[in-house]
Amino acid sequence: MADKYSLLKRYWGYEAFRPLQGEVIDSVSGGHDTLALFPTGGGKSLCYQLTALLSEGMCLVVSPLIALMKDQVEALNRRHVKAACIVSGMSRQQEMAVLSNCIAGSIKLLYVSPERLRQRMFIEHFRQMKVNLIAVDEAHCVSQWGHDFRPPYLQIAEIRQYHPRVPLLALTATATAAVVKDIQQHLAMHDCRVFQASYVRDNLSYNVLYSDDKMASLLQIVKSLKGSGIVYTRSRRSTRQVAESLVEAGIGAVYYHAGLDAEERDQKQAAWMEGKCQVIVATNAFGMGIDKADVRFVVHLDIPDSLEAYFQEAGRAGRDGKRAYAVAIYSPADRERLRRDFASAYPSEAFIRSAYKAICNFYRLPLGSGADSSFDFDLEAICDTYNLPPREFYSACRFLEREGLIAIPDRENLASTLFIPVSRDELYRFQLEHIRYGDLLKLVLRMYPGVMMAPVAIDERQMASRSPMSAREVRAALGELQAMHIVEYHPRTTKPQLVFSTARVNEGDIYFSADHYAHLKSAASERLDAVMRYIDNTRDCRSRQLVAYFGEVEGVADCGACDVCRHRQDEVVTDEAVLQEVARNAVSPTDLCRIMERMGHRGVAEVVRRLLDEGRLYLDKNLLLRVA
Repeated sequence: MADKYSLLKRYWGYEAFRPLQGEVIDSVSGGHDTLALFPTGGGKSLCYQLTALLSEGMCLVVSPLIALMKDQVEALNRRHVKAACIVSGMSRQQEMAVLSNCIAGSIKLLYVSPERLRQRMFIEHFRQMKVNLIAVDEAHCVSQWGHDFRPPYLQIAEIRQYHPRVPLLALTATATAAVVKDIQQHLAMHDCRVFQASYVRDNLSYNVLYSDDKMASLLQIVKSLKGSGIVYTRSRRSTRQVAESLVEAGIGAVYYHAGLDAEERDQKQAAWMEGKCQVIVATNAFGMGIDKADVRFVVHLDIPDSLEAYFQEAGRAGRDGKRAYAVAIYSPADRERLRRDFASAYPSEAFIRSAYKAICNFYRLPLGSGADSSFDFDLEAICDTYNLPPREFYSACRFLEREGLIAIPDRENLASTLFIPVSRDELYRFQLEHIRYGDLLKLVLRMYPGVMMAPVAIDERQMASRSPMSAREVRAALGELQAMHIVEYHPRTTKPQLVFSTARVNEGDIYFSADHYAHLKSAASERLDAVMRYIDNTRDCRSRQLVAYFGEVEGVADCGACDVCRHRQDEVVTDEAVLQEVARNAVSPTDLCRIMERMGHRGVAEVVRRLLDEGRLYLDKNLLLRVA
């Protein structure tokens, strides 16, 4: 097998690793359970992707982010690394093809959701696979103290029994000390090695701006900072309103949220990625897995309900290492809105039961039926039919999902998928007999190298751009090939899905753990309090506040660039402050200026020069300052 450096160069084109990547790879390839805490953009995925290539066997990657799984599989296949994913919407035949290829050793990385690990068919095949690593992405989801706790993550430890000697690599961008402890416990990690990259982003300036006119403040920020940017809002309606206001002010902007149809979302994202517009206004449905290095600013028009979410979203700015800005615009009304949203996120037990009954009645499921059945999830129609408040209803759905009664596997639209189940010889004979499909099939094989091994996500518009056909003609031709059993083609759907994980039960029989529910609510309340403390704290450097929240305290200096530090720098240093500092430490003039400027003072050199002229300071034989 090649070494890690030659693989890094061969498949990724890099000469060197980012900080701690090499150490993490050495740890897991040496057979050690490992926890990697890397900030957003720190290169977590390469740690398990490259490790999978270092030895015989395959890596199982557990991730809750379906869109990100698909993106990574496509990127790996383009690099000629054999990867596949199993997601909802695939046929049983497609799933079986992927699992069989894993057993045969044809796939190096298999991506699945944590829910998949519960399925008997998956477990039966997993036991037969030669596995060299289990990687758990977004590992903070295993912790009830985390900002995105998901009960299916608690099942991950159970699959380790089938490959007990295989190391587990847990990865996350945001984890407090309590979450780090939970991750190791719930994933059954033994003698775990922990690698934590610094959360400090020297090039990123964090700022909180108080404003009664958020739109006016946003316009001022966008016009002064220039460059590409992301603006986050909490509601779908406001994304459109804000984008339209920016356009009216002469700024190129588009809006993005999960409620748009897939083609429109793709077009808007592509326009922003390609620099055709300056700003994308989005809900938090946007950004995960987006690799745009030159984002100069991220603005939050609405404060997130956790510092974990804020840190991840703000961290999408400045990945190229150049100066970038994260600005949270805050008004007094935000505090009440956050408290109100928090209350609606934890509806009463009675409301959750009534929400479950409404869902079952809407889809006309009798008691004892409906297990594994799937429906288009129309939240608005259900709420209208049964007069339910949408925000509380969605929160109830999330709780029912945590309890394993329902699942909403795709909160974004499913992409089209394509699979060629025939052999290469059969495909060659078909092309000779049906010449009109030859160019399209060659294009498919060129654009999607793994399409004969496992279903892959495809983009018909992108295929059309590389052929004489229109996107509609591509879809029609693939449909014809499907009818001839040459391909398995599933066009994308624009509707999210709801799956009944179990047969319908009487809503009165739903089990509630009062302690568990209270624990979740308490943890969420603490996260919200931390956000409020961050907003209100105008004494401590913003960067230091954020990294301290994640446990990084030692050796962290003030950033000198946030709103708090800049405010302190506006204060000209006094004679007394300089004299007191020199009395404490004999330092050179240069060192004194550096120390005091780091403390937020300005004009230190001028004051030192004047105090020397006045004889109140002098230089000793070692050229160190002394008080006269």
